[in-house]
Amino acid sequence: MKKMMILAVMMVMTISANAMSYNAAKNEALFLSDKMAYELNLTAAQYEAVYEINLDYLMSLNGHGDVFGIWWDRRNADLRFVLTPWQYDKYVALNHFYRPVAWKAGGWTFAVYAHYGRDRFYNAHPKVFVTYKGGHNKVHGSHYAHMGKPAPAPVAKHNPAPMPDRGARVMNDKGHMGNHNMGNHNAHKAPNREIAMNTRTNRSGSGHFGGRR
Repeated sequence: MKKMMILAVMMVMTISANAMSYNAAKNEALFLSDKMAYELNLTAAQYEAVYEINLDYLMSLNGHGDVFGIWWDRRNADLRFVLTPWQYDKYVALNHFYRPVAWKAGGWTFAVYAHYGRDRFYNAHPKVFVTYKGGHNKVHGSHYAHMGKPAPAPVAKHNPAPMPDRGARVMNDKGHMGNHNMGNHNAHKAPNREIAMNTRTNRSGSGHFGGRR
């Protein structure tokens, strides 16, 4: 009996060591969602929902078995409700969005850092960054199934992709972040501005948010 209790405690410790903390998950979800808003030309409402979906997915990971398990399937299902058809097709085609996380050498790796500098942001934080703590993906069905499809944003003509960092950012099982063979890059922080929640208008009058500039 005592041996079984010790074994159970060891199993819990292993899961806890592999799980991503809330603070780590929300920062990674923010970086990933910001780049998805940029690449997929998201509206403000889509940006908020995509951040929630990415946070739910990252907070549900307890080990390598979860990377492409039920929570990955739930993430893709939720994104189908939020994205327009062309946005979803492009999302699937971009592997650093579609398969954003891997478990390697005892730590989480994030593919998006091979394409963008770690301090590069294109948008202000979504408003739910402060208030949302996760959990929408735990309910029966999809929390986003009731969302009306936003009007399709025009496909933007993209500029060449930013120069990639050399190497992916890695989180080890102690929760520390590191970079392997990271080259120098010019980091630009996003301006301190609020996201306009009216998704029908912006400076250009095109009715979309984010997108290549």
